[in-house]
Amino acid sequence: MVTFINRFTVTGPAEEFERLFEDTSAFFRDRPGFLRHRLLRHTRQAGAYVNIAEWTDAASFQAAVTHPDFAPHAAALRALSTSDPNLYAPVLEREAAPRR
Repeated sequence: MVTFINRFTVTGPAEEFERLFEDTSAFFRDRPGFLRHRLLRHTRQAGAYVNIAEWTDAASFQAAVTHPDFAPHAAALRALSTSDPNLYAPVLEREAAPRR
């Protein structure tokens, strides 16, 4: 599994960015290897968002973002924001201890 983390700084209307991101999310939902994602909005910094997406493997992620149908989604998001995208491999994962 790989995790894609993309930090966005939204320079346009937040509502429009979130709507466009929802469209992008629907595109990824149907791509092979996509597992899940979350779009997070900073609680104190306006315009700061983070997308955390999990994929089965790096090749599936690369195939999705190089698919011709992804280009319009990327262009629409770039028109409203800047981003810092990176792909990560897991090193350590821990869950909370069972509560009694």
